[in-house]
Amino acid sequence: MNEFKDKNYWALILGGSSGLGLATAKKLAKHGMNICIVHRNSRIQEDAILKEFKSINQEDIKFKAFNSDAFKLEKRREIIQELHSLLGDSQKIKAMVHSVARGNLKPMVSEGSAELNQDDFALTIQAMGISLYDWTKAIFEAKLFSEDARILSFTSEGNSKAWQNYAAVSAAKVTLEAITRNIALEFAKYGIKANCIQAGVTDTASLRMIPGSEKIIKYTLKRNPYKRLTTPEDVANAVYLLTKDEASWITGTIIPVDGGEHLS
Repeated sequence: MNEFKDKNYWALILGGSSGLGLATAKKLAKHGMNICIVHRNSRIQEDAILKEFKSINQEDIKFKAFNSDAFKLEKRREIIQELHSLLGDSQKIKAMVHSVARGNLKPMVSEGSAELNQDDFALTIQAMGISLYDWTKAIFEAKLFSEDARILSFTSEGNSKAWQNYAAVSAAKVTLEAITRNIALEFAKYGIKANCIQAGVTDTASLRMIPGSEKIIKYTLKRNPYKRLTTPEDVANAVYLLTKDEASWITGTIIPVDGGEHLS
């Protein structure tokens, strides 16, 4: 069912070239939503990414990608200016999806390797947490949101559990959740809803960067009631549901999408 077809809706996906963001782009495109992806990748990764983007384009929707640094103010301004021209007066952003994975996974204490410092915390919290507000505010001020816009972001169980080398990312996730709640409260009168999805352990490039990820995967396969990991498609399905009209009364929440993984 292409329920978004011909409604002139766009999804702006920050960090949509892989993992949860890419799966979300594919899912929303299948249902007729136009897609704009902001990503930051090297030339070495370009061929694989363009192949994925081509598959999205085949869904008979409008598509735009920016290979740019989403955290720099001047770059954000340039992207929004281009979106103004691209969308015109008749098209609006229905969904903004924050799928950013940029931070430090250093230990607090180490004998030999680099240790976590204040700058590492600041960079990680800004990129994975505060940037949600920066982009929300910028899109809002540019009057690009639809009347019933949905803002979605991704957190993890590291928001409440201590994982080795995850301190900076954990702090960023807690920040992300706090900002989500306040966006839901303070932007409610403008019709904007904001929710955060707590994805289960998902085998992505971001997970593989965490020291000890193999142990996390092994433990999760035993712990999850369905004895499998969460997939990017599982999470994308939840994003899609939260963009539908029927989800208009859901806002300010942290929603586990993990097959019951959080139960034990």
